[in-house]
Amino acid sequence: MTRLLAIFFGAGLLRPAAGTWGSAVALALGVVILRFLGFPVLVAATAVVIVIGFWACQVELANDPGGDPSEIVIDEVAGQWLTLLFPAAAFWARGVEGWMPWPGWLAAFLLFRLFDVWKPWIIGWADKRHDPAGVMLDDLLAGVFAGVAVLVAAGVYHGVIFGLLK
Repeated sequence: MTRLLAIFFGAGLLRPAAGTWGSAVALALGVVILRFLGFPVLVAATAVVIVIGFWACQVELANDPGGDPSEIVIDEVAGQWLTLLFPAAAFWARGVEGWMPWPGWLAAFLLFRLFDVWKPWIIGWADKRHDPAGVMLDDLLAGVFAGVAVLVAAGVYHGVIFGLLK
């Protein structure tokens, strides 16, 4: 069961770039959750995936404590959903429920992949832990960095660029 969860029901077996596929599957599912079940359900689903991810990584990497096999993508799912929570929270706070324009979810995907691959600063530190917790932590930190970057990009676009075009 932990294997199925760790590879996120087969998404981690897609090639090439299993992490990108895992993020794409997570993004699609996250957008569906937002559309049909709402922001609070995505928050709860993200929390559940984070807890399950730490557990599944601990179990799956018990015999390979320093490993981070590419097929384990539950960490990408958790990080991608965490990133998606940032623009979703902004829309939800403004009373917009069940819909997010494409720049929000596209930016969440691209920026999460950027920070997950680039691994600047503390994200790289978490990745270098070489333990099951590090497998999850680097993606969660990448999710926070990407989420903040999405909000900054939206603020720049809507506050500065869009303001200049008026």
